Amino acid sequence: MGKFNYKKGDTVEIIAGDDKGVKAEVLAVMPKKNKVIVQGVKVAKKTVKPTEENPKGGFINKEMPVDASNVRKVEA
Repeated sequence: MGKFNYKKGDTVEIIAGDDKGVKAEVLAVMPKKNKVIVQGVKVAKKTVKPTEENPKGGFINKEMPVDASNVRKVEA
């Protein structure tokens, strides 16, 4: 595997999948897994157990990783 082309804060466009055409910011990169986390893309509902900070528990929306081959860098 060569150089990883994305970094946190880059603006990218989704070119494949359910969110195709969406332009958003990269929140995190995982070069070893060849994945990126993009703001507001591939959002999953995650169950949260009750804790002291969140006594009711419930659900949170969490962005899941997207394969780097499915995004393209957009020049700002």
